[in-house]
Amino acid sequence: MSHISAQEAEEGVGADIPDRPKKSVRRQMLQEFWYYFSENKGAVLGLVVFVLIVATAIAAPLIAPYSPIATNSQAQLVPPVWADGGSWNYLLGTDAIGRDMLSRLLFGAQYSLFIGVVVVVVAVTVGISVGLVAGYYGGWIDTVIMRVMDVILAFPSLLLALVLVAVLGPGLTNAMIAIALVLQPHFVRLTRASVMAEKRREYVTAAKVVGAGPFRLMVVTILPNCLGPLIVQATLSFSNAILDAAALGFLGMGAQPPTPEWGTMLAEAREFILRAWWVVTFPGLAILVTVLAINLVGDGLRDALDPKMKRS
Repeated sequence: MSHISAQEAEEGVGADIPDRPKKSVRRQMLQEFWYYFSENKGAVLGLVVFVLIVATAIAAPLIAPYSPIATNSQAQLVPPVWADGGSWNYLLGTDAIGRDMLSRLLFGAQYSLFIGVVVVVVAVTVGISVGLVAGYYGGWIDTVIMRVMDVILAFPSLLLALVLVAVLGPGLTNAMIAIALVLQPHFVRLTRASVMAEKRREYVTAAKVVGAGPFRLMVVTILPNCLGPLIVQATLSFSNAILDAAALGFLGMGAQPPTPEWGTMLAEAREFILRAWWVVTFPGLAILVTVLAINLVGDGLRDALDPKMKRS
């Protein structure tokens, strides 16, 4: 291993390309990533749709025609503009207390994306930290951690999240905490498996020889080589977080009225399904399209980041 420098040993990179400019290497890696990602047309379509959803969520205060919580007693259950009785003042109609559906859907995108980001950040942070410790040290620490993760995974995720919210109390914050705790075992298991496979590699041994401590070995040397499957799992967990938050909102345990969260909108519209189809259809479609787009992007990331999935 004398041909590998200390820095290269920690990064897991051989000395066969020491003189290649770093920018050129990164550019080539990005080009290769985009090539394999773009090969999956569904992933590209999902990415476009997701970018549009993010853009509309950011611009919601500018493009929403009304406040999402403003009511109009003179415009209750107004149909969409193309239906009989529709009005150009309310393009997607109104709900039972006269709130504009389009405005609530736009602001609901903000809540759903915010929930996904917070849940994934918490789950990834906790899961990777715990998984690194379990995979690197092994022994009784690994056994205790993995048995706890097995217990969590033994319960249906939504049921466990519902129990946790019932204990913590209904609300959006508690719902996000519960969903994050339910999703983090997946990151623990993935990180542990990757660390156990990587810690016996030559570049890790070389880093130990040059004096790298356990923390540096875990975070700087090993973790960067484990990120591929974790990124894919984070993408899929993003969609799961949105679905679980909508389910908790539908059950009355997540975001509380008058918050324009899509699951809460569905819960408020249950009794009007037969005579006002739009109050249920549009929030349901919003959840469907968002989750589908994120899952398609996740498939593309898997193709681009997993060497076994790359097509020649």
